[in-house]
Amino acid sequence: MRISVVGGSIGGLTAALVLRNLGHDVNIYERSPHELMQRGAGIGLLPETSRYLTDVARMKIDDISISTSTIKYLARDNSTLHETNHEYRFSSWNTVYRKLLSCMSKDNYHLGHEMAEWSDVNVSPVSVSFANGNSVESDLVVFADGVNSMARASLIPGSKPRYSGYVAWRGMVPENEISSEAREILGDSLTYHVYANSHILVYPIPGFDGEVAPGKRLINFVWYRNYASGGDMEDLLTDINGEQRDVSIPPGAVAAHHVAEMKAHAVARLPKAISEIVSKTTDPFLQVVFDLAIPSMNFGYTCLLGDSANLARPHAAAGTAKAADDAWALGDALASTSTVCEALEKYNQTQSAVGHQLIQRTEDIGRRSQFDGTWVPGDRDLIFGLKAPGA
Repeated sequence: MRISVVGGSIGGLTAALVLRNLGHDVNIYERSPHELMQRGAGIGLLPETSRYLTDVARMKIDDISISTSTIKYLARDNSTLHETNHEYRFSSWNTVYRKLLSCMSKDNYHLGHEMAEWSDVNVSPVSVSFANGNSVESDLVVFADGVNSMARASLIPGSKPRYSGYVAWRGMVPENEISSEAREILGDSLTYHVYANSHILVYPIPGFDGEVAPGKRLINFVWYRNYASGGDMEDLLTDINGEQRDVSIPPGAVAAHHVAEMKAHAVARLPKAISEIVSKTTDPFLQVVFDLAIPSMNFGYTCLLGDSANLARPHAAAGTAKAADDAWALGDALASTSTVCEALEKYNQTQSAVGHQLIQRTEDIGRRSQFDGTWVPGDRDLIFGLKAPGA
């Protein structure tokens, strides 16, 4: 079949590679005029995300990620409150994206293609038009256009991500720039600090160019902080140029007074080993935490995938894993059914269930940490995983 994937991030790339390997003629259309970059933002590397790279492309997991052996909780005075033996894999968004992109033919990855409109999704072929004047007809269109999905907004009128009440401040520091004391305390761990209405986690990720050797890595933090809707959020999301953002503000664009307040709060409230990471971050950035459950992921000869479909909070480290799992499930459905519509219905049934349970789990985790104060170190329900804690 002729298949068009709209959106060239990790989910779109995985979908295109899986479907291409089934023998289909697959092209990706990415709105950005340049290859994507998230300045090294860390991700939990769950098996669904790494599956194509390790199982198909035969890359070594140690070449694309860093292993941690324990989960550690620090008290305000830097002492260890709790420690559990548990292995995680961490990588960076850039590392996974670049490795997936290297598996894709450049002739089939089209930059500078911002989707403008499409024809009736219930009639095949579906024609997609782009702002640059190009158009393409396809037997199947996969919409992987992200959190602010244009496709989702049109196909499901009124569907809008729901603000959780908090944002994720993020940043990273080269490992060789932090003190030996901080390195010793953080060690080979995913490290948490939990306090009233907030929590922060710190872990190692590959360097900006994918380096995984100790000393060349980055130390990444994700800090969840509550902000009231309305004026507080509007001010926070006004960048250094006075532009009002709605989903995130990239590195270097957060207003200076908010960066200063965030770092001052880190010194005042966080363990020294963790506040050092925050304080030494050059260009912190932030992402608004949303969730959204939609009633369906399939529409005629089109479907939604990843964050363009069901949107879950990041507490299970499963955002990229959900997108990759959607991609594999779509491939399985197309390989095991006789028509596109039958395949998309099968895909919808399995992946809607995956997305909805993930939304419920991560909403519960967020409520416990940010509002109820019932987060308990060592609770198995807090373990990362897509389809269940630790799974």
